[in-house]
Amino acid sequence: MRQAARGKRWLGIVSLVVVLVGGVLQAQQSAPVGQQPAVPPWSAEEVQLWDQTRTKALAYLAAKGQAEDGSFSKEAGPAVTALCAYAMLRHGRTTADPAVAKALQYLEGFIQPDGGIYAPGTYYQNYETALALLCFQAADSVKYREVIRKADSFLKRIQWDESEQIEPSDFRYGGAGYGRSARPDLSNTSFLIEALRAAGNPAEDEAIQRALVFVSRCQNLESPFNTTPFAAKNPDGGFYYTPAAGGQSQAGTTETGGLRSYASMTYAGLKSMIYAGVGPDDPRVKAAFEWARKHYDLTTNPGMGSAGLYYYYHTFAKALDAMGVGILVDASGERHDWRKELLQELARRQRPDGSWVNENPRWLEGDANLVTAYALLALAYCRPPNP
Repeated sequence: MRQAARGKRWLGIVSLVVVLVGGVLQAQQSAPVGQQPAVPPWSAEEVQLWDQTRTKALAYLAAKGQAEDGSFSKEAGPAVTALCAYAMLRHGRTTADPAVAKALQYLEGFIQPDGGIYAPGTYYQNYETALALLCFQAADSVKYREVIRKADSFLKRIQWDESEQIEPSDFRYGGAGYGRSARPDLSNTSFLIEALRAAGNPAEDEAIQRALVFVSRCQNLESPFNTTPFAAKNPDGGFYYTPAAGGQSQAGTTETGGLRSYASMTYAGLKSMIYAGVGPDDPRVKAAFEWARKHYDLTTNPGMGSAGLYYYYHTFAKALDAMGVGILVDASGERHDWRKELLQELARRQRPDGSWVNENPRWLEGDANLVTAYALLALAYCRPPNP
């Protein structure tokens, strides 16, 4: 079950996408394979906008966002530093870049004897370790091979499963919370799955398949994979925060007591299913994508308004990229070149100094470093062809 880290994460993800999910868009439109809408070429102005937007953001992080010790927003713990460094790496920066090198050195100080990568006494062991693992793997998977291996083992140990006397029938089973004592949620579980894939685990890995049990129970869809009492109360195919501890949606409840779906969790659930090997014809994938088609919007986080907007942008981009979707046809039949539309929305919202800040500060999105990292990660999936 335990495997050494190997290869580059995105090569593995691309292979998974080609085999498993290349036809999701066609399946949703009942169109034969090969007849999905063609993606229009990028104009020189669009390519320039993408490059200018990300260049300004990268300059902001290096010149204004980073402290002398290499950290970004250190008061929030090492996770923001990991996200910022990871975003820089996703845009072609390397360990030779001074800002990246300083950030990596800072993160190395949080490597713990138990294999986790977190601040002592933190509540956020899963979150911090998963993001640090992603960062170290993207930076240098050979140099950090042992760090990644130990972090992988640590994340598996703190997953909610039989090791905590949790049986598969328990709604907590397979999930990850912020740490061992925190009830599991979909956001942390999605970071867990992504980190385990980055560490070299295949979709069939036992820990990933346990996590898929939890992810499936976060969906408003009755199926053999989800017999929770929540799905029947709001069977719209979207996702919510957690079925554990009585169930919770950050978007609230319906009049019938159902847990409302919202976009950031729906895209987190969708990409998690893809990374866990769920194919395009699976009812779970179809229902989630249909929800996305009905709620396409880039001005808000559908279901949550402005709350968590930039977290939404990065999960939206990551999920659609993993699905191989170029043009998203919404429920009304309108075609969206989502990469160009997201680029334009991010460029419109970017501040003169190159950063982004959400006017709604919920979930730390008043922090320019965190939000700029989210935006840069989203832009990495909006990369124009041959920029």
